Amino acid sequence: MVPAASAPAAAVTSGRESSDEREQSETHSSTMSIRSDNSESQHSHAEEKSGGGSDPDDVDHRAIDPANTAELGISRIQSRASSSRLRPVVIVPRSERRGLLSRFTIVPEVEFNTTPTITNLAVAMYMVAMSIFPIWWSAFSEQFGRRTIYLTSFTLFVLFSIASALSVDISMLIVMRIGVGGASASVQAVGAGTIADIWEPRERGLAMSMFYLGPLLGPLFAPIIGGALSQAFGWKSTMWFLVIYGGVIVLMLILLLPETLARETPPVTDAAALTRLTTRESAKLHTKKFATGVNRFIFSPLKVLLFLRFPPVLITVILAAFAFGSLFVMNITIQQQFAKPPYSYPQLTVGLLYIPSGLGYIFGSLFGGRWLDYIMAREAVKAKRYDEKGKLIYLPEDRLRENAWIAVTVYPCGLLLFGWTVNYGIMWLAPAVGAFIFGIASMLVFSAATTMLTEFIRKRSSAGVAVNNFVRNILSCIGTIVAAPWLTAIGPGWVFTATALFCLTISYVCVFLLQRNAQRWRKVMESALEEAT
Repeated sequence: MVPAASAPAAAVTSGRESSDEREQSETHSSTMSIRSDNSESQHSHAEEKSGGGSDPDDVDHRAIDPANTAELGISRIQSRASSSRLRPVVIVPRSERRGLLSRFTIVPEVEFNTTPTITNLAVAMYMVAMSIFPIWWSAFSEQFGRRTIYLTSFTLFVLFSIASALSVDISMLIVMRIGVGGASASVQAVGAGTIADIWEPRERGLAMSMFYLGPLLGPLFAPIIGGALSQAFGWKSTMWFLVIYGGVIVLMLILLLPETLARETPPVTDAAALTRLTTRESAKLHTKKFATGVNRFIFSPLKVLLFLRFPPVLITVILAAFAFGSLFVMNITIQQQFAKPPYSYPQLTVGLLYIPSGLGYIFGSLFGGRWLDYIMAREAVKAKRYDEKGKLIYLPEDRLRENAWIAVTVYPCGLLLFGWTVNYGIMWLAPAVGAFIFGIASMLVFSAATTMLTEFIRKRSSAGVAVNNFVRNILSCIGTIVAAPWLTAIGPGWVFTATALFCLTISYVCVFLLQRNAQRWRKVMESALEEAT
């Protein structure tokens, strides 16, 4: 589970605008403060810091004739130039600090005067880290074991979370959040490998569905917990929550998780006779060992991306990645649209609106996992595939049957229902129904794709999931950056129409190709992997 991935974004809120400020919203760049509690005292403090609240670069827009386009254009240029400058961190006075006994803190509470784009960039960089680092975690887990990687990565998670809480500016926060994302990403790839280590194929669908609840329920609980903490104690409290959470996880890993990776019998080699080396030969030997180490720890893990050259892996990854990307477009929409008119919900209420999709994930996990296993067994019996011991032979492509067509048809419909009900400001219950439908159907896609990837690449089960994480989180990063300006430009209705139609088309093509060619492609892939080893 990746907790509070969106907590910094959930903790970032803008000050309440007056009616005059709303009229000027097209010519003023909004500034955002990583602080959920913008009281009147904060506004007066900001005015004291800026010399009475006036900025020498600001233009009195009320004195400009709107009909004079040249004059208006000049004012916009000046406004943008003013808003693009790096603004210093504002240290909150002791009397205005929030939280229990906050006046006694040695490290001061600060405000980061930044823009929504920079704030979303922190979340986007977090997603980039989560897409790249599982490639290394997956490779290392196959060499050093699952337990070692879990303990190492979550210890780093705690350390980077502490550094995030102690950040003194937005740049430091972004860098530390990249470290948090990279450290916590281990569980996505290595966790799927652990499931593949323990569970037999006939029961793996349910197990993988339950495991996949972690990454999907993170965006459900994070806005609620992060919103409540930041509203009560400030945004840094979310970072300290992650420190405590990570510490508990490390303790549980030490006490409760044994090694699950199968033991490998080391090859028997004859003991080499001791020989004396010259200085030149010794230098060459050490240089060769160093080069081998660099290749093993830096470049060799990147070879897992070569699995994308096999059509069954590539198409399965694409099928899951676009569904996952649409999930983040929905999350950004909830955060942005429900916080402004006609809804104008407070931060904590906005966080609660992530619950419907989370309930859909839970229902889809419990129901869809069993359905996956049933379909796989049914297809094996139907084809009369038995081994010499009379046991059924399960094939990964058997997991995509009627369940796949239903899932890839229903989840775009949930996107459409959510998008247009939000577009017209209909009561929150209507978009909640759309989010719930999306949650159920998309969970069927996620669990089927993840389970199939562990079965397509049986000897390196975590590698297939690492490749999947790489592609899907890159798309999620793009969705996180693009969603907000896209929603502002054309509205949620048309955004979700375009997203739904695109996902529907891509998914139909992927399912059709897999059902038609997966068995033939899989045999070619297995032959190529055997030759490579």
